[in-house]
Amino acid sequence: MSPSTQNRRRRHWWNDAVFIARQDLRQILGERETLGWLLVMPLVFFYFIGTVTGGFGGGSGSDVQNLAVEAPGEPGFLYEQMARRMAENKLQAQLPNEQGLYLDKYPFEDFDRRLVLPEDFTASVLDGEPALLEFRRVQSGIGQDFDQFRLSRAVYSTLADMIALEAMGEILSAETFAELDAMPRSLTIETRPAGTRQEIPQGYEQTIPGIMVMFVLMQCLTGGAVLLVTERQQGLLRRLAATPISRASVVAGKWFARWTLGMIQVAVGMVYGTLIFSLDWGPDLAMVLLVLAAWAGLCASAGMLVGNLGSSEGQVVGLGVMATMVLAALGGCWWPIEITPPAMRALASYLPSGWAMDAMHQLISFQNGAGAALQSLLLISAGAVVMLWMSARRFRYE
Repeated sequence: MSPSTQNRRRRHWWNDAVFIARQDLRQILGERETLGWLLVMPLVFFYFIGTVTGGFGGGSGSDVQNLAVEAPGEPGFLYEQMARRMAENKLQAQLPNEQGLYLDKYPFEDFDRRLVLPEDFTASVLDGEPALLEFRRVQSGIGQDFDQFRLSRAVYSTLADMIALEAMGEILSAETFAELDAMPRSLTIETRPAGTRQEIPQGYEQTIPGIMVMFVLMQCLTGGAVLLVTERQQGLLRRLAATPISRASVVAGKWFARWTLGMIQVAVGMVYGTLIFSLDWGPDLAMVLLVLAAWAGLCASAGMLVGNLGSSEGQVVGLGVMATMVLAALGGCWWPIEITPPAMRALASYLPSGWAMDAMHQLISFQNGAGAALQSLLLISAGAVVMLWMSARRFRYE
C-alpha cells in the first residue's frame, strides 16, 4: 500500500470520526434535560453545598475569628490572660463598649461565636468558686468542635499558668502573669506544613472541584450512555453498520463526543467558579486542566461501556445515577475526604473519583505543585484507556 493511500485512509478515518462526534454531540445537547444539568444545576449545587460545607474546616488556619464575650461585672486580669491565650489560637476576644455593642456597631447576638463568663470572673475564681464558661456557636458540626478545641486550649493554658505561678510562690496578678509570659521556655514546638498549605479543603474550594467531577461523570454515564441505547433500539447503529464508515471510526467518534461533553461541563464549572465564586485555581492551572481532561476521558470511556452493557434506557439511567452517587460519596466529591475515617480514605485511594479529587486538592487546596498530582493523572489516564478498550470490544450495532 502506497504512502498516499495510507494517508488518504487515515484522513477518511478521522473525518468519519469527527462527523459522528459532531452528530452525537448535536443530539445530546439538543435535549433540554442535558442543558439544564449542564448549565443550571452546577450553579445551584455550587452555592448550596459550598455554603453547607463552609464550616468543615473550622475556618482557615490563618484567619483570626472574632469571639464576642459577655462578662458581667469586672472580668479582671484572669480574663485578660485568657484573652491572650485565645489570641494565640486565632480567637480574638471582643468586649462590648459602653452601649453594649461589639466592634462599635454589632450586638452580641450577631456574632457566630459567643462566650459568656460568670459575673466578676477573676474574683469568683480566686475565691475558689466553680467557673462555668458557656460557649455558643451558630453553626454546628466539625467547625464547632474546632472552635471548642481552640477555646479549651486557651482555658487550660491559663489554668496551667495559674498552677505555675502558685508553684513558684507568686501571687496571682496581672504583673506576675506578664512576668511569666516573658520567661524563656525550656521546651518549644515548631510546627510547619509539609507543603505550601495543609488546611482541610472547605466551602467552595472543596465543592466546586467536587461537584464538577461528579457532574462530568453523571453526564457521561447517563446522557452519553442513553444515546447509545436509543440508537441501538431505533436501528440507527444497524444502519450505520451498512455504511463504509469503519467500526474504529464509529467508536472513536462516539467517544470523542462524550469527551467533548465532559469538557464543556468542565468549562462551565470553571467559569462559574472563577467569575461567580472567585475560586483560586492555584498556580498549576495547566495541570488542573490536564487532570480534568483525563477525567473527562475516563468518564467518556465509562459512558461508552455502560451504554454497550445496558439493554434499556431505564437500566442505563439507573446504573449511571447509582454509580455516580456512590463514587461521588466515597471519592470525596461531597465532603473533604480528609475528615473521614482512615478506612474511607484508604477506599477513596482505589476509586477513580478519589484519584480525581486527590489531584484537585493537591493542586488547588494544598498547592503542592504539579508533580503531586502526577500519580493521579497517570491512574486516571490508564483507567480511561482500559475502559475505552473494553467498550470498543463490547461495542455492538444491535
